[in-house]
Amino acid sequence: MKAIYLDHAATTPVHPQVVEAMTESLQTNFGNPSSVHFYGRKARQELDKARAVAAKSINASDRDIVFTSGGTEADNIAITGVAMANRHNGKHIITTKIEHHATLHTVENLERYGFEATYLDVNEHGVIELEQVQRALREDTILVSIMMVNNETGVIQPIKEIGELLASHQAYFHTDAVQAYGLLSIDVEALDLDLLSVSSHKINGPKGLGFLYIHPDTTLQALQHGGEQERKRRAGTENVAAITGFAAAIRLAQDERVSRVQQYQDYRDAFLQLLQENQVSYTINGEKSDRVPSIINVSFPGANVEAMLTNFDLSGVAASSGSACTAGSVEPSHVLSAMYSENNACTTNSIRFSFGLANNMDNVKEAAEIVAKIVKRLTN
Repeated sequence: MKAIYLDHAATTPVHPQVVEAMTESLQTNFGNPSSVHFYGRKARQELDKARAVAAKSINASDRDIVFTSGGTEADNIAITGVAMANRHNGKHIITTKIEHHATLHTVENLERYGFEATYLDVNEHGVIELEQVQRALREDTILVSIMMVNNETGVIQPIKEIGELLASHQAYFHTDAVQAYGLLSIDVEALDLDLLSVSSHKINGPKGLGFLYIHPDTTLQALQHGGEQERKRRAGTENVAAITGFAAAIRLAQDERVSRVQQYQDYRDAFLQLLQENQVSYTINGEKSDRVPSIINVSFPGANVEAMLTNFDLSGVAASSGSACTAGSVEPSHVLSAMYSENNACTTNSIRFSFGLANNMDNVKEAAEIVAKIVKRLTN
């Protein structure tokens, strides 16, 4: 039995060209980029090249890119850094109930230090409505953090419209673009963004790496202190080899974005078509909203998340509930709870399938056949 990976929203396989770039860097470029001698200058050149690649991918300036240990740290720096640096202007933060926990738990932590947070609802299609943001805005709002693409449903949020709304307000605008980056065309200037978070391992790069875009007019407090790295915004010697690999992954994602999107649409359509042909009863969460093609969140009436995931795994199909797993028990999805209600059956019978580099049309179809058989067996 050959396992089939349908959980690319969780992490992605490292692209062979990324491995090659990292290996070469590890073997030939061990200098500290802060050193002034030849070895340091060589490492600095690689770092500068990678920073330029990252910046160009979102229409930003090189100096606005801060390399981090991943999307979680990028979210933490953006949210806590802005909150602490601007608390003299207010202590109100707006976010949503469907954010990744890297955002939710960071905002919750700030509430312990006297900040006030508004957690916006979404409609049944998983979308933040612009009027909600407008109603929640106050004079003392200093930050709005809304993700670009939801990691459980793939639903795309109206970031451009929210950016336009906030353009005349003091609040900084941050978006977690971890699931959007590499699939959507992103222009931070056109979107009126002040901060944007990205993760390497979601685009076939190495784990433990990401970047944060910070608009030059954004006032932000560093969270860790030490040397002069990253313009004093994130101290610590940069992981040059991993950053080199990240840059290779960014180039590939940018060059192949259109073809990847079409490929994932084909995989999604074929997967769902086979479920229909096998007469499997299902609905798609967020189906009527704009979504990225790489993620589908499927509700199987009468089924149970834990039983499905266990049986999928035993049959060689790796998928996810997209929900928190604690002590071996899958908790109801906070995203689906926000879309419907905490007691809605969808919160405990939905599976996230996500496509990527580990897939081809054959293994996607094979996985659909396996899923169909298991679901029918568990629900009959």
